[in-house]
Amino acid sequence: MSSVVQLIRSSALADAPYSYAATAPSGSRLIFLAGACPLNDDGTTASPGDYAAQAARCVHTLSEALRAAGATLTDVISTRVLVASSSQQDLVDAWDVIHAAFGDHEVPSTLLGVTVLGYDDQLVEIEATAAVADI
Repeated sequence: MSSVVQLIRSSALADAPYSYAATAPSGSRLIFLAGACPLNDDGTTASPGDYAAQAARCVHTLSEALRAAGATLTDVISTRVLVASSSQQDLVDAWDVIHAAFGDHEVPSTLLGVTVLGYDDQLVEIEATAAVADI
């Protein structure tokens, strides 16, 4: 089934690797996801010290949460990516993994450097909202 999410770009704004806005039609069911964390199945933090590996594990966690809600990455309408670092390169390392996982579905996203995240050794977290057809 195709996604109800419509990504919106603007030729009046700078070209970016994400859409500037997104919409879903009236009657869509919104899914608000908790922050996807880089946790292993046993609850420990995956890949301490590795921004890219933690971003990949966050995408896995996000994908599983979406699946449980009857959605996929292409149903995501917005993300917020939190990276525990003041280094722009660390943010880019995490973003590159997340952007690649979403492929052509370049959802509106905010990328933030933060001081600390909730789990020991956690460096990355992805918040997301998705929209699916309300059947």
